[in-house]
Amino acid sequence: MPQYDPRIDAYIARSAEFAQPILVRLRGLVHAACPEAEETLKWSAPAFLYKGRILCGMAAFKQHAAFNIWHGALVVGKQGSDAGMGQFGRLTRVADLPGKREMTGYLKQAMQLIDDGVKAPSTRIAATKPPATVPDDLAAALKKNRRAQSTFDGFPPGQQREYIEWLTEAKREETRARRLQQAVEWMAEGKRRHWKYQAC
Repeated sequence: MPQYDPRIDAYIARSAEFAQPILVRLRGLVHAACPEAEETLKWSAPAFLYKGRILCGMAAFKQHAAFNIWHGALVVGKQGSDAGMGQFGRLTRVADLPGKREMTGYLKQAMQLIDDGVKAPSTRIAATKPPATVPDDLAAALKKNRRAQSTFDGFPPGQQREYIEWLTEAKREETRARRLQQAVEWMAEGKRRHWKYQAC
């Protein structure tokens, strides 16, 4: 009999209204295909373990949901058109999901790969990025806050880039100003850009 984690119930309850039936359906499909699946949270989102290893996970965002089979590249291939959205792309309604028989087949194949000890292939692309250019407004703000400057200087290039990209991707000046202020505050406290997810 499936073991339900109350944290997953809470996650579904606070998800956007359109996403709730998608998440409920996915949860049901996973437990139907793999009754011994254990529910947990990984990266602050619902995940399902099989024999202690990640079988799959789901997540809800503002305008879509996503489902990812951990061995998906070996089972489903790279169907999803959006990187990071799992093998089924952006899910906005239950009808976007494969049918029960098809999904069960995918999950059974993924379970077999876990039984066989196969590791999920890495999705990381090894590429050397050039050093990020610090925007003038960030450089000026860091110069005014010694602790933030010290933290930023101590970051490896990738962590510096996370703050720079977050700032430069802002579409409006007010958003950029708000992000700049928040970035300096976090760095003054010694925090990385995605510090909230470090404990997950």
